[in-house]
Amino acid sequence: MADPSRRRAAVLGHPIAHSLSPVLHLAAYDALGLDWSYERIDVTGDGLAVLIDGLDTSWAGLSLTMPLKRDVLPLLDEVDPLVTATGAANTVVFTDGRRMGFNTDVDGLVRALAEHAEQTPVRSASVLGGGATARSAIAALARWGVPSATVYVRRPEAGDELRVTAKALSFPLVVEPWLNASGGLGVDLVISTTPVGASDALAIAVPSSPGLLLDVVYDPWPTPLAAAWVGAGGRVASGLDLLLHQACLQVELMTGHAAPLEIMRSALQSAARAR
Repeated sequence: MADPSRRRAAVLGHPIAHSLSPVLHLAAYDALGLDWSYERIDVTGDGLAVLIDGLDTSWAGLSLTMPLKRDVLPLLDEVDPLVTATGAANTVVFTDGRRMGFNTDVDGLVRALAEHAEQTPVRSASVLGGGATARSAIAALARWGVPSATVYVRRPEAGDELRVTAKALSFPLVVEPWLNASGGLGVDLVISTTPVGASDALAIAVPSSPGLLLDVVYDPWPTPLAAAWVGAGGRVASGLDLLLHQACLQVELMTGHAAPLEIMRSALQSAARAR
C-alpha cells in the first residue's frame, strides 16, 4: 500500500528539461518536512488528457507551461475567477477526486512587482506582448490598483483576447500595434511578456529616466532591453522573480502550508548562477 504521506507533483510542458520549477518546489518540501516528490514531465497538448486521467491518488498537483495552460481548461472540474478572466490555468490541484484549476501567475506578478516598486501607487503602465502572460499581467495590474494600461501586440486577434480579459476585470485597457511599442516605455511600469529576442530592438528606445521594468525572460539574462534599462538608471525585475512568487503560491495551494519564500529564493538563485 502506498504511503499516504508521500505525495507527488510535477511541472508539465514541451520542452521541459530546462525548467527550474523542481528546484523551487523541492526546496520548499524539504524546508516544510514533507516527503514529497516533484518532477519534470515532457508532454504536449495531445497527450495531456491521457496523462492526467492516468494519475493516481498520490498526486497532489501539477504546474503547467504554455500552451498547456489553455489545453488543460476542458479537463478541469472547477476553476478560480482568475482562470476565467485570463483563459489560462498554470496550476492544477487534486482535491477529493476533483481537478481544481488556478492561475498563480497573476498574484505572482503582483508580489514580484511589489518587491521592486518604489513608487506607490503606479500611475501608468504598459504591457508588451499579447499572449497568456500578457493576460495575466493585465489581471495583475487590475489587482494591484493601477488605473489603466496600454498593451502593444503584434496580432490584432491577440488584442481582442486581451480586451476580453480587461472587460472581465472592468479594467481600462488601450490596445496598440507593436510598431508603436517604443512610445510606451516612458511610463511608471513596463511589463514585457514577449519571448526571448522579441523585444530586443526596443533597447535603443529606453527613455532617459525609466521607471520599473519587469521582463519575464530570465535565460539568457539580462536581455538587451533589461541591460539598457539598468544602464539608464531604471529598476528591473526578471522572470525569476515571477517564477519564485508564482511557485510559492503553488506550494501553498498544493500543500496547505505557507511557502518558505527566502529558502526558495536562495535555491533558485543558486540554480540560476550554476547555469
